[in-house]
Amino acid sequence: MNVLIFRDDHKIKLQRVYVMKAVLHTKYGPPDELQLGTIEKPVPKENEILVKIHAASVTTTDCNLRNFTFVPKMFMLPAKMMFGAKIPKIRVLGVDFAGEIEEIGSAVTKFKRGDHVFGAAEPKMGAHAEYIALSEADSVVKKPDAMSWQQAAALPLAGYTALYFIRDLAKIKAQDKILIIGASGGIGTYAVQLAKYYGAEVTGVCSGANLDLVKSLGADQVIDYTKQEYAKSGAACDFIFDIPGKISYSRGKGLLKKKGVYLVNLIELPELVQMIRSRFFGGRKVKGGMAVSSAEYLTFLSTLFEQGKLKVVIDREYPLDKISEAFAYVEQGHKKGNVVINVI
Repeated sequence: MNVLIFRDDHKIKLQRVYVMKAVLHTKYGPPDELQLGTIEKPVPKENEILVKIHAASVTTTDCNLRNFTFVPKMFMLPAKMMFGAKIPKIRVLGVDFAGEIEEIGSAVTKFKRGDHVFGAAEPKMGAHAEYIALSEADSVVKKPDAMSWQQAAALPLAGYTALYFIRDLAKIKAQDKILIIGASGGIGTYAVQLAKYYGAEVTGVCSGANLDLVKSLGADQVIDYTKQEYAKSGAACDFIFDIPGKISYSRGKGLLKKKGVYLVNLIELPELVQMIRSRFFGGRKVKGGMAVSSAEYLTFLSTLFEQGKLKVVIDREYPLDKISEAFAYVEQGHKKGNVVINVI
C-alpha cells in the first residue's frame, strides 16, 4: 500500500493507493529485461471482476510481444508498429491466467466473489501480475473443481488455438487423415487430442525424446523428425497442420491429397499466395488465421477435460520472480506442452 499526498484548494488530502507485484516489460532485448516490480492494483469497474491470480503461463504470444521472437518476417513491421518499435506499448505481459475472484463490479451478474476462474487476457494482456481486472464478458469462465490452478493456466491460448484450427478451420471428421507437425508443443498436444476426439487418424511429428508423450495423447503414428524425412514420405493426408512452420506449403503439398488442406499457424508469403490462388483455381488449399479467444472455446475445452477426453501437458513451472528463465526456455522452441508461472 502506498500513501499519496496531494494539494487541492490549499488543503492536504491523503489517498490510499494499493499496489501489487507485476513483471514489468519496459524494453526489448534478452529475457532478463523483464523485472519484477510494483504497479497500482486495478480497481474493477461496474462490469468487471478483479481476479487474484494463482497461476499464469508463458506462451509464444508472450514471447512475440516481449521481443518478436516467433513473428514471421512478413509481419515483423506491422507487429512493431502495433506493439511499439522501440518501446513496448504493453508493459505487463501474460495471456493465460487462473485465479480467484476477489471483487466484482456493481453490474456483474455472471460471477460472484470467491469463484475460481480461468481465462485469456487478450488483447490487453496483464496476467504476469498478482491481480487482473476484466469484463465479465471477456474470455473468462469458471474453473472445474478437478482442474488445478496450473492446469487451468496452461489451457486457454494453446487450447483454443488448437480448437480453432482443428474444429473451425479444418472441420475434422471421422476417417480424415491429419499430419501434425510440432505435435509435442503447447498447441500440438491439444491438436492431437482434439483431432482424435473428432475421429481422425493422426500422425504426429516431434523429436525422439517426445515420441512417448505424443503416443500417450492418442496419436496413431509418431514420426521422429530427427531420423525420418517426413516431407518426402509419400503419405496421403487430408490435412497437414504445420504449427511451428517447419515446412513450407511447396515442400508439404506432396503429402496432401488433391483436395487436401495445409493448415498454417505462421503465415509466410508463399502460403499467402497459395491461399489466394486456391480460391480461384481450386485444388489443394492453404488455410490460416488467428484464433480469437472466447468463453465458448474455454467452456468447451473445460468440459472435455472434465469428461477425461483432454489432458493438459505441463513441461515446467517457475515462480513469478524467475519468469525471465521461463521466457528463455520457451524461446528455445523445444518445450513439451506448456510452461506455467506460479504467482502465489
